[in-house]
Formats: sequence, structure tokens, C-alpha cells
Amino acid sequence: MHYRSLGSSGLKVSAIGLGSWLTIGAAVDDRGSHDLVAHAFERGVNLFDTADVYNRGEAERALGQAIRELPRNRLVLATKCYFPMSDDANDRGLSRKHMHESLKASLRRLGTDYVDLYQCHRFDDETPLRETALAMHDLIQQGHALYWGVSMWPAERIAEVVALCRAEGWHVPISNQPLYNLYRRDIEAAVVPTSRREGLGQLVYSPLAQGVLTGKYRPGETPPANSRATDRAGAQFVGRYMSEPHLEQAQRLVALAERYDLTATQVALAFCLRHPGVSAVLVGARDRRQLDDNLSALEVTLSAECLDELDAIFPA
Repeated sequence: MHYRSLGSSGLKVSAIGLGSWLTIGAAVDDRGSHDLVAHAFERGVNLFDTADVYNRGEAERALGQAIRELPRNRLVLATKCYFPMSDDANDRGLSRKHMHESLKASLRRLGTDYVDLYQCHRFDDETPLRETALAMHDLIQQGHALYWGVSMWPAERIAEVVALCRAEGWHVPISNQPLYNLYRRDIEAAVVPTSRREGLGQLVYSPLAQGVLTGKYRPGETPPANSRATDRAGAQFVGRYMSEPHLEQAQRLVALAERYDLTATQVALAFCLRHPGVSAVLVGARDRRQLDDNLSALEVTLSAECLDELDAIFPA
């Protein structure tokens, strides 16, 4: 396993982390989650990412059960808040009230006294940025979280919150968690350069575009049984990549990978890992085999020629 600094902080995270969106506590049952997390830890993964909204707290609960027998000091545990957790008007967003109460609930579900990284799942237009940043500072001061970060924030908001925190002497965010894959390269233009300048590392998610970049979905064919495209929870998300042009690009990726004696999965993950602004790539494996396939990308270095070919297939 390779370990990288998360942004400009001293925190080291595994270059590939295990996410839990649509998998742990959802498609993967408790026994499977325990086995998957234990295997990830054995392979050197120390970063485990979740969120309160993932299956309405079930992902946090299942992850908490899975890590119960692991040494807490060797884990980098990350969760998030923002999305509604109930119909209550205050059970959403990034207000001080919601953040404090959400983190307490997350800690209870995870069965831990603190999280290593607490993240704002989206930007909240209805809450003053000052309130959110100060609330994060307070949670860290109280020992409930060690670091904080954001997710899917635009470049201008990242620069704004860092400037605010530095001016006030508050804890500065160290990470951003954006969508990033060969189809969605938006962050390369402004988010990554701004983040690198301000000291935030990227924890990128959906690097395989919900599995489409593995090449298992073929143009004009019915999706394989038991795949995410046939799963009720996952179909709404994978659908954005299921157009004929996207599927054709994926098949071109498969062909390119074969020429380099690699798999499409290895190339897609190595593409994300190669970016100097990326601290870790979060994968959503369902079992040991999938996780091992993903981890094999750590040993892949894409040549300049290969990267040029990828640019031709997937223009930024």
C-alpha cells in the first residue's frame, strides 16, 4: 500500500480508500461488510469513508460494527453531514445545530469517540459560511473530530472558507471530496489548482463511474444480472453513464487497456491516482475480489503515450 499526505496536513491516508456509498450497510450485508473491511485493513487500507445519509445511517452503523475489532488508532475514519436525515427543519444543512447533533449521532452509530475527518457533504447556501466554519473549528477543539473537509465544493467557495479560517485563526479544511473519473474531469480546471494552492487534498469518489468504466456494460446489450445498473438503489446513479456514447467510450478503454496488458479498471483507477492533487481514490467494492482488483492499480504507472490516448477518448 502507498500512503499520501492529505493535503498539507500531517495525516497519512492510503492511496486507495474504501467508501461505503451504496455498498456497506446496503448492497453488502453485515457479514459481508465485516469481511470486506477486515480484508481492506489487511491489505493496508487505512481510510474508510462514509456519511450519515448513506442508507439513512445504516452505512455508518455497519461500518462501526465492521471496525469494532480493529485498532482504532490505525484507522482514518471519515464521515459527512449536510443532507436531510428526517423531515425536521433543522435536521439538514450546515448550521451549528445540525452539525453538532449530526456528528453526535454519527459517532454513536460508528461506535467511536471521534472521527478523523468530518466533511461538509455539499455547500449550504442557506447558512452563513462563518457559522459553518466556526462550528467545525469548535468540533475539533472539543475533540469530536481531528480534521475537517468539504465535498463537491466549487473552487471559489474553497478559497473563501480557507481565507476566512486563516483570518480568524480557526482550523482550516484539509480535503475536498469530488466526483472524478475519466468521464467527469471538471475538477482539473479550477478545483484542483485552487485546492493545491490552499492546501486541500482530493479524496475522489466514483472513479469507475459506477462500474461503467470497467467495460462490463456493452452498447445495445442488457446490463448483467446483479450489477449496479439492475440494482434499485444504484440504478438512478449509474444511469447518467449508460448512454450509448459513454458505453462506446468504455469499450474503447477496454481495448486500450488490453494493448498495455492491463484491465480497464486498472487504467481508470491509475488515471485518477496519477494526479498530484489527488490524495486518495475511494472505491466502492462489494467483495474481496473487487477490492483486490482495485488495489492492483496501485502498481500501475501510465505512460505519457497512454495518457495521450486517454485524452483522445475522454477529452477534459
